[in-house]
Amino acid sequence: MRQLRGKNALLTGASRGLGPYLARTLAAEGVNLALSATRLESIQELAASLEQEGVKATPLTADFTVAPDVASLAERAEEALQGIDILVNNAGIESEGLFMEQDPDTIIRTVRVNCTAPMRLTHLLLPAMVRRGEGHIVNMSSIAGKRGAPYDAIYSGTKAALIEWGNALRMELADTGVFVSTICPGYVTEVGMFARFGIDPPRLIGSCTPQQVAAATVRAIKLQQPEVIVNSRPLRPLLAFGQLFPTVADRMLRAAGIPAFQKRKVGRG
Repeated sequence: MRQLRGKNALLTGASRGLGPYLARTLAAEGVNLALSATRLESIQELAASLEQEGVKATPLTADFTVAPDVASLAERAEEALQGIDILVNNAGIESEGLFMEQDPDTIIRTVRVNCTAPMRLTHLLLPAMVRRGEGHIVNMSSIAGKRGAPYDAIYSGTKAALIEWGNALRMELADTGVFVSTICPGYVTEVGMFARFGIDPPRLIGSCTPQQVAAATVRAIKLQQPEVIVNSRPLRPLLAFGQLFPTVADRMLRAAGIPAFQKRKVGRG
């Protein structure tokens, strides 16, 4: 989908974290947007500012822990923009802490928001994309989905699920004109889940900015890239090594300070 101007996108999780950056970067390409968040007032100002840039921007509310809300969001987004060409599954929550101390409701809520809602939205919007012979699904995952982060086990599991679901779906959709991209940011600075802790990540791992993630997302749509890791340091060789030699990789990550960093991040250091 090299030409984005005039296309219509549904962006979830639009109100905070990466959401506003993704919205502005897509709008700069001429993409009309349905912006989803749990509270309308959190995205009204963003929608108004995007419309001043010459695109249509419609704020919509949805609670991803409630199944009817997800179905309603898909319907309202299609109605508002007269069809959805691009779905950016960006909404996500983190449930950091020791796994065995997590409340069962927290586990269920995290899976519903991070995993079930993206799958359901895609299931609802995909048939129309296939009929038109064009469309793009973007799943916002994480490097935690490539290599699970200790003290973030539930989040890591949901992000890993997005990666492999996306891989399977992309192969199912071959020759339909619909493509699936997965974006895997490292530790994102300035905004979002990691930034709120105010701790610098280990130097070996590096980080990325929200602007870099937004630019990578648009590039993935234009170039039909299946998976993009966004980080200041090259992580793919380390991740590939970890698949071949998981025990050695665990030792390397411990030596790099990742478990200790994650422990400090959640206040257990």
